[in-house]
Amino acid sequence: MRDAAPVVHGGTDALGVPAHDFSTNRNACGPCPLALAALQAAHAAQYPDPTYTALRQRLGQFHGVAAARIVLAGSASEFIYRISAHAARQGLRQVVLPSHSYGDYAQAAGVWGLEQGTGAPALHWACEPSSPLGQADPALAQWHGAAPAGLRVLDCAYQPLRLTDEHSPMPAGVWQVWTPNKALGMTGVRAAYAIAPEAAETDVAALQALAPSWVVGAHGVAMLEAWTTPVVQQWLDHSRGQLAQWKTAQMALCTALGWQVAPGSLANYFVAHWPAALQGQMPQRLAWLRREHGIKLRDAASFGLAGAVRLGVLPPASQQALALAWRAAQNIEWAP
Repeated sequence: MRDAAPVVHGGTDALGVPAHDFSTNRNACGPCPLALAALQAAHAAQYPDPTYTALRQRLGQFHGVAAARIVLAGSASEFIYRISAHAARQGLRQVVLPSHSYGDYAQAAGVWGLEQGTGAPALHWACEPSSPLGQADPALAQWHGAAPAGLRVLDCAYQPLRLTDEHSPMPAGVWQVWTPNKALGMTGVRAAYAIAPEAAETDVAALQALAPSWVVGAHGVAMLEAWTTPVVQQWLDHSRGQLAQWKTAQMALCTALGWQVAPGSLANYFVAHWPAALQGQMPQRLAWLRREHGIKLRDAASFGLAGAVRLGVLPPASQQALALAWRAAQNIEWAP
């Protein structure tokens, strides 16, 4: 194992919770009231069932798979580190990453000594809709018809927040990682799960053995149980319609501000490139927006997209706050 550089994240920081947080991709229509009520009713005084038998059955029924294929996780990040450890223990020496992706993939791989490359066998990652661009991941098409070489993992974090009807078929032999807290607007609650491919009993047993006891607490269990209910899924479906309207307005706003919106986003977030003349001022401008106006944008440089920001879709009031703050910024003399 070796040390890795800290990963950049959006959301709450040393200044507290941003008033207008464009830096995360959570569902801005949330928290889901029905899921929140389930958390409030959770049995916080008791341990959950350490085998999560009922929850795994419920999640299996929700996805139409056997409960034995469900692996509970403390969060998507926790599972990313756990399956990276499993890959290293299985003798894999490489990791294959999307061109732009969540930093934990690379960090977890680096901690466990996996080198980035394109060789096989390897731990292969895909994410669709992708982060930060929200686009279809070409790896899924490449995985079809080819036998898995190593481990293939699809991050489904934003599948429930897809705002279009465009879907890629699921290749065989792929692990799926689901994190409902984003879709429910409850990223402060940490709980996730993975769906193993068929005939992966040995990998499932190994990953469960790598997990600590009670990897998901009572509140995480309550959230995942609520996730599977028809009423919560109906709420989510309605929220997607609202997010689509807000997204259209927010993309138009960014264009009006002189930013170039990257095309192809399928989800509730997108990337916008700042004018070239302003890109050298990005650190100062981003810090000023956060400090003076409570507006936080995600610098996309950590994704390999220098000069751009990723914006989660927020309601009109936050969009208006961004417009007013940006116009006020034009009256400031910025150091190059």
